[in-house]
Amino acid sequence: MNGLAARLRHVYWIGGGSGAGKSTVARRLADRHGWRLYATDDVMPDHAARTTPDEAPFLHAFLAMDMDERWVNRPPQVMLETFHWFRGEGFGLIVEDLLRLPPRPCVVVEGFRLLPHLVRPLLAAPERAVWLLPTPDFRRAAFRGRSAPGEGFLWRTSDPERAGRNLAERDGLFTEHLRAETERLGLRAVPVDTTMTEDALTQEVSRAFRL
Repeated sequence: MNGLAARLRHVYWIGGGSGAGKSTVARRLADRHGWRLYATDDVMPDHAARTTPDEAPFLHAFLAMDMDERWVNRPPQVMLETFHWFRGEGFGLIVEDLLRLPPRPCVVVEGFRLLPHLVRPLLAAPERAVWLLPTPDFRRAAFRGRSAPGEGFLWRTSDPERAGRNLAERDGLFTEHLRAETERLGLRAVPVDTTMTEDALTQEVSRAFRL
């Protein structure tokens, strides 16, 4: 075990695709076990502000785009390949934050920014991390639940329907990337479909963590 993994041995990691239930499961586990919850989505604005263009070129290019450039005019594959958090930009700031926390209680970290190849060297044991991989049907259902007319950032584009399709396809590509990477690295991945309840998903993650 390397020194960094030893310092983070109290950390549990939940990554995965968008809308897969990461936040719900992490919150349930934190409540159940008295753990600290660290949601990577919550610190994205702070992390963006703490980076320079040299440190995070994809992030700063994204910030310079208007909403149509981000979500309407580019094909999903390009959106995937150039999205800053998918490139691992700012991941070091997550690690910095975690190292500043006390070793007790345990910490459960959740978010799509937890890329398998970045997390793997930080694991005291492989069972301390799991990735939730939503099926296409689950992603569509989650997207419909989050995209009420007039609400959300997609409605700030000139073509919300096309932006939504692009985003959904990009997220599908990202999920497949996670599937391949977890398999290659020998890390645990849990498929999430529309038949799985929150209770069942929480139990599956608990088993993965050997709790």
